[in-house]
Amino acid sequence: MRTRAQQARRALLLLSPALIVLAVVIGYPVLRAIYLSFQADRHLDPDTGVFVEGGFAGFQHYLYWLNQRCMGSDGLATTCPPGVLSTDFWPALTNTVGFTLATVTLETILGMIMALIMAGNYKGRGLVRAAVLIPWAIPTAVTAKLWQFMFAPQGIVNSVLGTDIMWTTDPWAARFAVIIADVWKTAPFMALLILAGLQMIPKETYEAARVDGASRWQQFWLITLPLVRPALMVAVLFRTLDALRMYDLPVIMISPSSNSPTAVISQLVVEDMRQGNFNSASALSTLIFLFIFFVAFILIRFLGADVSGTGEQRAAKKEAKRRQKREAKAATVQMGAS
Repeated sequence: MRTRAQQARRALLLLSPALIVLAVVIGYPVLRAIYLSFQADRHLDPDTGVFVEGGFAGFQHYLYWLNQRCMGSDGLATTCPPGVLSTDFWPALTNTVGFTLATVTLETILGMIMALIMAGNYKGRGLVRAAVLIPWAIPTAVTAKLWQFMFAPQGIVNSVLGTDIMWTTDPWAARFAVIIADVWKTAPFMALLILAGLQMIPKETYEAARVDGASRWQQFWLITLPLVRPALMVAVLFRTLDALRMYDLPVIMISPSSNSPTAVISQLVVEDMRQGNFNSASALSTLIFLFIFFVAFILIRFLGADVSGTGEQRAAKKEAKRRQKREAKAATVQMGAS
């Protein structure tokens, strides 16, 4: 126990610089944003004609976003006029969730296929891996402009398909274009993480399966998929959290306006800040943080995404206990036979 306590203190001492930096860079901005979300915006006092601090606003900013309420001149949420919706929060949230489901699903499937190809043993494997990872290495802004040119009315996509689809203005076509561009860029990232999991599978397992007469599909379904599942779940977790924070691709490729058919919730935060509404933007940032935290909890709790690696340790301990029980049972049988 004393040795463990010394090791814990030494580990804490070594980690303390990194923890302090994280607290300053991440912890303080998060706490500051939460504090601002409960403060009313500065507004013009009609009596004095000067700007004054709004003071404590409670959950008014959260109501402004969630209940589609308007912001009054005093910096507090109020009822909107008939037929007027104040924010695009729910449409943007729908776009964000839709993009996340579509892109993560397609990237997982394509990433698995690319990882299986890159894991093969053949000539030119290094060249294939380098070629697959090129889209992921390209900056997102460059990717957005590249696909914007390709989806232009006279672009290569319409020329190849022989169509005249307005990819950047038609709502459904614009959403489809953003999904294609995002999948093209980030599927290699999924492939890289899945490839790391594939390389951890012992080759002897496949050799034993081939000796037993297992087909390639049986090897994939009964060996590859179960053993690569921890790495696959971590890849899905990271990619899901990244997709929920999507901002630059639809902004550069389609439009920076919150009224755009591809607007996501991160766009609302930036646009609100540009208008000087820092407190309501902080409230929306807090809502995004809570939503992403909830999604991460669901993925870790119910889908088995083992981020810390403790799941593998627990599985190894269970397997060791089972082995000990089997050995003890075999020893008991031998003693009885003798």
